[in-house]
Amino acid sequence: MIDWLLGRRTEEILVDLDLEQTSDSLHAYSIPVGVEVRPGDEIVMHGAPAGIPFGERKTMQVRATLRRGGWFDRALVHIAGFFTFAELFNVGFEDIELPQEAA
Repeated sequence: MIDWLLGRRTEEILVDLDLEQTSDSLHAYSIPVGVEVRPGDEIVMHGAPAGIPFGERKTMQVRATLRRGGWFDRALVHIAGFFTFAELFNVGFEDIELPQEAA
């Protein structure tokens, strides 16, 4: 009921998953196939491994549920992004006394 009211909907999609845990790289990339992810969207992957042993790299395709964010979710993401961006401007300049060099 609340999802309908907030404009949320779900879709079943495929995700290309690239996992690597080696001395060269430690990453986990998930790329939705044929779908654009927008602000407020959430993706839950089904059947993806929680981890892989050291020295291995795995690429696979897993199914996932994409929960589209409604108008409220998008608004929250934009507001949070604005305040996060505004923190970059929170720079203070204070007078400090530098030690005098010995003559």
